[in-house]
Amino acid sequence: MKKLLGAATLACMATAAHAQTSVTVYGLIDANITYNNNAGANKGSQFKLNSGGMNTSRFGLRGSEDLGGGLKAIMQLEGGVVLDTGASDGDMFGRQANVGLQGDFGRIIAGRSYSTTYDFILPFDPMGYAPQYSWATSAGATGSRKDGMLTGVSNLLKYQYDGKGYKLGATYGFGEVAGNTSGNAKYIVAASAFDGPWAAVITYEQNNSAPIANGSYDQAKVLHLGGSYAFGPAKVFAGYRNFKKTLATGAADQRSDTLWLGANYAVAPSWTLTGVYYYQDIKNVASGADADPGMLVLRAKYAMSKRTDIYIATGYAKASNNKLTGVSRDDAGFASNQTSATVGIQHRF
Repeated sequence: MKKLLGAATLACMATAAHAQTSVTVYGLIDANITYNNNAGANKGSQFKLNSGGMNTSRFGLRGSEDLGGGLKAIMQLEGGVVLDTGASDGDMFGRQANVGLQGDFGRIIAGRSYSTTYDFILPFDPMGYAPQYSWATSAGATGSRKDGMLTGVSNLLKYQYDGKGYKLGATYGFGEVAGNTSGNAKYIVAASAFDGPWAAVITYEQNNSAPIANGSYDQAKVLHLGGSYAFGPAKVFAGYRNFKKTLATGAADQRSDTLWLGANYAVAPSWTLTGVYYYQDIKNVASGADADPGMLVLRAKYAMSKRTDIYIATGYAKASNNKLTGVSRDDAGFASNQTSATVGIQHRF
């Protein structure tokens, strides 16, 4: 009897909670087989089972509670998954861990989240920041330089307002350095406008590193511009990033411009073709001539259902002046050019 009463009590509590709160389990699973040439110091080729081709794999919880008067409490927890090994790609909820409020005033959250730059520029990359293959977040550059955007921010307050034909956003990341409020702090503002077939966006961010002994810090300032236009079954995209990083050591600034131009074309209701060219103009490299890498990408995607896609993609990256580059925005390059091809499947739930 006690067990029955306990079960009934839990059921009633769950029903009451469900009446007030909505929690959704969601995720994305993406796996592919990839070929790369110039994949190591010996310039050998490589075949591998890879996690994340069109999108990185992830798992999360998203919830909201209606507080009345058009106000909602919201929360989100999300972590990345390395599908080929089953491991986490970092902290358990290293992508999203936040809580906030949403209403007529917009949406404000606190915790860990994607940056406002990431949110606003994503719709203007025809590849959708695909690990295979996009340079919109960061390109294959000389040495350890990526000169990219700030994609995720911890200790943040993030705000977004969606208006009629426009939206505004801002992120502030607390530096949390005692006696130095600017050290390690992050600042982002963004605006986007859209009307019928066209859309445009502008974002500006400042990313301060942790301060060194004398209290100074590296400071990256990044401007993004983007535009898109849809006509018939086609949609064209253009993006631009101006990157400047001032170093605390007093060494020469790191500067570059990154551009991309591409299109999506719906060949049939279930088939979409994508083509993009990415280019990075690297400036004032201390070692002399710049790499200035470029990458051409082609992809075909077939929607088997609303949740499941199969895809095939290829990318070719090449740098100038015999510098190193590669197709991946995350992996080191071992030659002045690299060719890669992948075939994969993606499922959303």
